Amino acid sequence: MELIGVPEGADLDLDLRLESVSEGVLVSGTVSGPVKGECGRCLREINHSVVVPVQELYAYENSTTDATTDEDEVGRMQDDLIDLEPALRDAVVLTLPTNPLCREDCPGLCPECGVHWDDLPADHSHQQIDPRWAGLSQLNRTEE
Repeated sequence: MELIGVPEGADLDLDLRLESVSEGVLVSGTVSGPVKGECGRCLREINHSVVVPVQELYAYENSTTDATTDEDEVGRMQDDLIDLEPALRDAVVLTLPTNPLCREDCPGLCPECGVHWDDLPADHSHQQIDPRWAGLSQLNRTEE
């Protein structure tokens, strides 16, 4: 299961410039949109947005780029059309964190009771006594 991603059907804003260069069309600009997911430490919902820079060359058919690059190194124009989706998808996906956090200092969950550390008192603990030492714990108690 993915922890974070762009919601299916979400609108992305494109601010792109297409420039004709000797080998093809240079597309540069930004793509921005919402990302949703859950924190990798505490599982709280994350709702952020991203702004990702994009720059990609789409070579003309039969340009010298065909001879000097591998087929998957540079985008290719199909007649007069450019397929932006793979480049935009890759740019956004590569900026997403592999372990997203709701905030940088997220303390996560108590491993014993599963409650978020922010919701617990400062002195919260789960005293675990090894059953082999349980008899000795009675000696440590002082009578009042």
